[in-house]
Amino acid sequence: MFIRPLFRIVPDGTRIQFMRGRVMGLVVSAVLSTASIALFFYPGLNLGIDFSGGIVMEVRTPGPADFTKIRAALASEHVGEQGVQRFGDANQVLIRLQSQPTEAATQQAVGRIRAALEKAEPGTRVMRTDAVGASVSAELFRNGLLALGISLLMILVYIWFRFEWQFAVGAVVTLILDVTKAVGFLALTGIEFDLVMVAAILTVIGYSTNDKVVVYDRVRENLRKYKTMPLRQLIDLSINETLNRTLGTSMTVFLASLPLALFGGASISGFAWVMLFGIVVGTSSSIFIAAPILLFLGENRLRRDNAPTVAPVVKAPPSIKAPRTK
Repeated sequence: MFIRPLFRIVPDGTRIQFMRGRVMGLVVSAVLSTASIALFFYPGLNLGIDFSGGIVMEVRTPGPADFTKIRAALASEHVGEQGVQRFGDANQVLIRLQSQPTEAATQQAVGRIRAALEKAEPGTRVMRTDAVGASVSAELFRNGLLALGISLLMILVYIWFRFEWQFAVGAVVTLILDVTKAVGFLALTGIEFDLVMVAAILTVIGYSTNDKVVVYDRVRENLRKYKTMPLRQLIDLSINETLNRTLGTSMTVFLASLPLALFGGASISGFAWVMLFGIVVGTSSSIFIAAPILLFLGENRLRRDNAPTVAPVVKAPPSIKAPRTK
């Protein structure tokens, strides 16, 4: 028994011609990705302690934090301050210090800073202290980039094995463009880029891949169903047929992530904001980037490979009449 849904985002029978804007979609995506790469180099990513190394101290003051006194206390200890910023409430402060050569030096520096803060503002408490050495941070950075590269490679292999190479190339190129836009978003907003952000980008890649596989599945089904339909018209039809599912899933994940971004606190809000951005980019790229790339790569090959085969007509040899005998 088939139950019709009470609400549909897109009415049945919608026939939007998405491929009319295929060139514009690719141009806009290329411009945004190029700008994101430029932002990666300047001003660059706000590397977290996982990748930059150093000491991070979360401090709670008895009243609203006086940043002048805090900076003066840090300067008196000569530990190499990298930044002091508000962290959540008005009485919460995040202090960044340069990494120390040894673990013993790190512990001594933390002890001196704790005493100096207590002297500057009595009642100040150090809630959390994290320290990462320079060599460890460099290794974590390499491993993070390696994880992103391996994920894209495995997606390429999976889609190539499941579909054809045109689908695989279109999906991976689109995912690379999605990742560059996410990097530009991090550089533009100043959200810390650490291991949590690597996990967020990997999550966005997984979500975006799933969205593209849904569209590609329908394209493959329609290639078998409509053997004479032009590929451009067939891709438009496939996108329209999956539009309700695509938008419904995206809206669900978006609404679930929005409260985390607004009220999740500093520890999880960055992850949620990257997810929100990735949902919008991944959903739009499935329609305006992955589909046009598939059209350009497979306009002749996919339709030729799926054309109905016609058995050749073999003419019977002319009959040979026996000669008349007189």
